[in-house]
Amino acid sequence: MMLRTSASRVLDDNDRDEVLGLLDSDPVANVFVASRVRAVGLNPARLGGQMWGFGPRGGLTSLCYAGANLVPVNAGREAVHAFADRARKQGRRCSSIVGPSAAVELLWERLEPHWGRARAIRWAQPVMATSSAPLVTADPEVRRVRPEEFGTLLPACVAMFTEEVGVSPDNGDGGALYRSRVAELIRIGRSYAHIEDGQVIFKAEIGAVTPQACQIQGVWVDPLYRGRGHAATGMATVVEQALKYFAPIVTLYVNDYNLPARAAYKKVGFREVDTFTSVLF
Repeated sequence: MMLRTSASRVLDDNDRDEVLGLLDSDPVANVFVASRVRAVGLNPARLGGQMWGFGPRGGLTSLCYAGANLVPVNAGREAVHAFADRARKQGRRCSSIVGPSAAVELLWERLEPHWGRARAIRWAQPVMATSSAPLVTADPEVRRVRPEEFGTLLPACVAMFTEEVGVSPDNGDGGALYRSRVAELIRIGRSYAHIEDGQVIFKAEIGAVTPQACQIQGVWVDPLYRGRGHAATGMATVVEQALKYFAPIVTLYVNDYNLPARAAYKKVGFREVDTFTSVLF
């Protein structure tokens, strides 16, 4: 039986530099959590959850973001056990567990007996990244979405979310939080789309940004236009914009069974660098 050398603890803004140092050691895997910490710090009220730390003798070797998502960072077996103990005692507050496969699978193994069955589990989600100019011609019609186009973009965002996650973002709060996030990404210039005659053909957002990396999310092509190359050319434009304005590495993760998307991303120049697992509630 492995002896635990340290329990997890809740971190605060005094730990910010050490937390960012740990997150920056793997900027692709940790882009989401790092972007949150850089934006708002570690105060739970601003962070929208807690950041748990783990390490021997007060040091910090592993993290776990416990907010709308439960996200382990650099977490080996001992750290995962400590985070699982805290999550079990706190009760489930997250809508998903997501992160590197080994840590998430072990975390879920510890939590499932207490939290019950998940709605869905995406066991293998390749993490892909590129730092080079796209290998295909960009779509000149893909551009930043304007604030007055929110009503045009929103139905496409809802369709993407429902198709990807399996439930509507309107569940729970009626979609207020989701609409707010869509509007915010438009406002800060991180929402891109190809729109023709008021119809969204392709869309994607840059959802998380750090000085080292940025993460593309919400990639969607209207079903009527699929199979025509819009995903590859649209992503080429978004990658160009991301490398120019946001970060030197562009990353995303995708379901392993989504073969057309994986093929399109590889065509653009993305390569697989890691594997995530997502447990959805």
